[in-house]
Amino acid sequence: MIAYIIRRLLGMIPMMFLISFISFGIIQLPKGDYFTTLQAVQGTSGGGMSDDTADLLRERYGLDKPFLTQYYKWVTGFPKGDFGYSYEWSEDVWPLIDSRVSYTLLLGGISILIMIVMAIPIGIYSATHQYSIGDTLLSALAYLGLSIPGFLLALIWLYVGGIVLDLEVLGDQSIEYANAPASFDKTLDYIMHLIPAAIILALASTAQLVRIMRSGMLDTLNQQYVTTARAKGLKEKVVINKYVVRSALNPVISVVALEIPKIISSSILIGQVLSVPTTGPLFLRSLRSQDPFVAGTFLMLMSLMLLIANLIADLVLAWVDPRIAYN
Repeated sequence: MIAYIIRRLLGMIPMMFLISFISFGIIQLPKGDYFTTLQAVQGTSGGGMSDDTADLLRERYGLDKPFLTQYYKWVTGFPKGDFGYSYEWSEDVWPLIDSRVSYTLLLGGISILIMIVMAIPIGIYSATHQYSIGDTLLSALAYLGLSIPGFLLALIWLYVGGIVLDLEVLGDQSIEYANAPASFDKTLDYIMHLIPAAIILALASTAQLVRIMRSGMLDTLNQQYVTTARAKGLKEKVVINKYVVRSALNPVISVVALEIPKIISSSILIGQVLSVPTTGPLFLRSLRSQDPFVAGTFLMLMSLMLLIANLIADLVLAWVDPRIAYN
């Protein structure tokens, strides 16, 4: 198993270089660069930047260099922790995105935990009570959860939480605690802002996992070894938990890993609506302003999260199902 993990980790290195090359190339596809965008923005506000000034700035920051030269300069800084320079924010990329990446990882981790805690019990109940009122109601809610986009749920929470309940729902902290020293009340306030965003992120994926868990359970319940276990006189609870649930978990674990990109992409819109410091708003802004190193670093981190999530999912599958072995 250790050899398998090392092999997978080593295989991520060329994969990340390939992803970085493709990502950097895609970011460079639109015409112009950051200073072209800056000229257009200043022009709409009544100001302006001359072409000579823009050319001098391109020369200073190396944007006049060929694509491969810019890419080589960017990737050779990775081992030193240098992910480039943000032209828009006038600072290094990593200090700019560090806190946002941490918040996004925390938000995504809690969302995945909520997905698992909600989806598995509901899927088990729906499968073991097929066609009951509870199963019908939960299935209807699952379809409803799949059909409502995350940003709409965020807007609904803005209305319910901000207007109906008169709560501060924007940002990751209430105004009174923004610059306050660490305390129990400040931590509780932080959690109260974090949990709604995590639930909103988790709901659509939870609905999908409920359907997958229910379907897997129903397929497994009809297997011969389940009938044999019942014939041996095992209690129904033991049959369900020991044989049926463990088999039905396999597709759920695989799908959870594939939900990581969806959670990250959904956080872009939810971050915009709820004004929480996820990577989303900054990533979207860097794409609009053609700030290449910020956008490229975000794409790299998203890809790395997906690769690591797939590795963890494979290891969990091997732990849950003894029939799976990695040589």
